[in-house]
Amino acid sequence: MLLRFGGRRRERPVAPVPAPAEAPIVFFGGKGGVGKTTMAAAHALGLADAGLRTLLVSTDPAHSLGDALGLSLGDRPVRVSDHLWAREPDADAALRRRVRQIGDDASAALPREILPAVTRHLDHAAAGPGMAESALADLLMDAMEEVPGTWDRLVVDSAPTGHLLRLLDLPELLTPWVRGLARQRERAVDADRFAVGVVGGAGDGAPDDPLLEKLHARRRKLERAAARLREDAEVRLVLVPRRMVLAETDRAAAQLVATGFRLGRVIVNQVPEDVDPEVLDAVRARFADHGTVELPLSASEPLGPEALRALAARLG
Repeated sequence: MLLRFGGRRRERPVAPVPAPAEAPIVFFGGKGGVGKTTMAAAHALGLADAGLRTLLVSTDPAHSLGDALGLSLGDRPVRVSDHLWAREPDADAALRRRVRQIGDDASAALPREILPAVTRHLDHAAAGPGMAESALADLLMDAMEEVPGTWDRLVVDSAPTGHLLRLLDLPELLTPWVRGLARQRERAVDADRFAVGVVGGAGDGAPDDPLLEKLHARRRKLERAAARLREDAEVRLVLVPRRMVLAETDRAAAQLVATGFRLGRVIVNQVPEDVDPEVLDAVRARFADHGTVELPLSASEPLGPEALRALAARLG
């Protein structure tokens, strides 16, 4: 099917398999400023009010989740209501913890004479692009592994669209790299054990290599995360009825579907009375297979739990 929008014909991508009725992990994404934080907070409150233990997490470095809830949030979950907790992880602090952990692992597994070079490499890598995103992905994977168990539901207030797409792809992108590191380490360990056997010693009884064990654990964690993102999660995109925003949302939706992610209902926020009917018709046609929720432009922001609960009732 071809959609005509703004005078151009666009190929409509194949619709994905419908998401489960109650996906345990829900991401809210969209262009900056469209209201995804508000929608994520409202949805999480609705789940909590239904009796589901819900964790609401922001992965947007420019946190505004606490502002929406009227609370001060930080690294640790803060109780919002009887069944809702929220947190705004500090990406820089998470990155420092990760670098420190890698340094500790290196100290336990590598010769002392090369540790200064390893430390310099880690310091340089920590300043590189994408490292904070990687640290946030680690925190997100930890939260996903607590569902079900500690939490019944996980709701994620994502960074703007480009960051969200990278975050969702990161577990699958990192898995081959970690597998390669593990294979290299296995060869090194096998060589060491062979040398021990040649010169004499209890090669077969040597303890397992701790660094190799950590690499395998990392690989398994990434594989679990990649599978769960496609099996147990859905992405709900938020947009406002403007041509440029719709164009970006269209591209994001196509990329998500192409890589196997499920799309939930699309939320059209801040619809004014004088909305361009062509834009609204294009949104409805483009996302007809997923369903849309249209919210009118309001004179006031829905801030605080009570206002967000009223919004949750409209989100369904």
